[in-house]
Amino acid sequence: MRALEQATDLAAAFEASTNPYMLLTPDLRYAGMNAAYLAAVGMAREQLIGRPIFDIFDGGPTAAGAENVRQLRASFEKVLTTGERDHLALLQYAIPVAGPDGVVSHEDRYWSASHTPLHDVEGRIVLILQHTSDITELERLRRARDDSPTVSALDMLLGGGVMNRARAVQEDNRRLETERNRLVEMFMQAPGFVAILSGPDHVFQMHNDAYARIVGRDDIAGKSIREALPDLAGQGFYERLNSVFETGEPYEGKGVAVTFRPEGADRELTRNVDFIYQPVRNHHGTVVGIFVQGHDVTDAVVAAQRQRLMIDELNHRVKNTLATIQSIAIQTARSHEDPRTFAESFQARLLSLSHTHDLLTRSHWEGADLRDVLEHETAAHGTTRIVLNGPPLALGPAAAVSLGMIFHELATNAAKYGALSDPDGRVFVDWTVANQTSRILSVIWREAGGPPVSSPTRKGFGSRLIERNVRHDLAGDVKLGYASDGFIAEFSIPLDRDTQQHV
Repeated sequence: MRALEQATDLAAAFEASTNPYMLLTPDLRYAGMNAAYLAAVGMAREQLIGRPIFDIFDGGPTAAGAENVRQLRASFEKVLTTGERDHLALLQYAIPVAGPDGVVSHEDRYWSASHTPLHDVEGRIVLILQHTSDITELERLRRARDDSPTVSALDMLLGGGVMNRARAVQEDNRRLETERNRLVEMFMQAPGFVAILSGPDHVFQMHNDAYARIVGRDDIAGKSIREALPDLAGQGFYERLNSVFETGEPYEGKGVAVTFRPEGADRELTRNVDFIYQPVRNHHGTVVGIFVQGHDVTDAVVAAQRQRLMIDELNHRVKNTLATIQSIAIQTARSHEDPRTFAESFQARLLSLSHTHDLLTRSHWEGADLRDVLEHETAAHGTTRIVLNGPPLALGPAAAVSLGMIFHELATNAAKYGALSDPDGRVFVDWTVANQTSRILSVIWREAGGPPVSSPTRKGFGSRLIERNVRHDLAGDVKLGYASDGFIAEFSIPLDRDTQQHV
């Protein structure tokens, strides 16, 4: 009962006040007003209740009226956004006034207004209370005195000086508010990550979306760095922030690795960042916070690492390739005293090496399929004369190069002395992979339909290259057979050796 009496008394005081008051809903429609407000605007209550305020006060056709509407709307929006009171020192509005003859005209009047948010028990804004003061006479007095040639300093102080200062303060506040909003918008939309940390505990005062994305959290506002990002422990970032706060010296990091565990993730994520910690000082020069700004440069760091790896890999491959070429040249020279035949054999072996390199280049040196290597090395002898039989098998780069050279030597020998030297001769290549304690590749090269063969009296370059590549480069076993009905070569090569993965 007491609360009802208090509410009744408050409503009566509201209605009886000589100061104009009115209430707006959050969508800026009239919800109530007192008699003083109705008298000030010269309208009836039923003309206003439920109507949008800017339907009634549209500013008119003048630029000054449009500016007043802009300022008033901005004030309401600020109250709704911040939940805090806002003040307007000076507004100019033309009020309809009925003359003695009943003709309605508009009279310029000047107002000072305060806008106060009214909240419900849950803290939501339910109404905006506007309190206005009619300062028309004061403004007219100021203008009259400004136009007078005898205006005194006291007059300026009491009239124009006060009003001019009020107007200047209001305009400065609006300008500063606009600039602040623009800076905040730029801050939040910055492509790099940005944060402002406050105090010696480095509490997050503000951060943009890019910062939230890189740390994998968005609930860090108002928390200290240790509370918000415990993952940083042991990575040196807490200590760097402490040093900047204590010494006032900025810190800059380049390509620094930082590890986080984003919320909901089942593993840690490491990124590389360029960043700077810049001390923020108050007007006394004391460090009160730290401005954090930086960029995620993980892609650039990874690209640089890949480039270095590729250069190292290229150097390694070039050295190995040159060593292979040197070995081919030396061994070919030992087998050919005639420069012309040496050049032919040497060129053919380099071409074989080039074929295998072409295959590996297509896969970015990740490897090549065994069938593709065989087809490249035997294509010159016709696809119908060489029968290939075996499953798909991906070879590492080293194994592909070595087997390519081996198959080239076998095909060359078959064309000179074996089955491919006879039009009716054929070559059958079979391979299988056995899964034992490690994978073992078994290859059988078998020739048929060619001239009779016999064991050589000495080993030529081809035989030595085959045995060296299988046993030394591939850590396998080789058996060469010279049966009268055709040459046979059998290889057994482990496939899981790390040395086969790189050339």
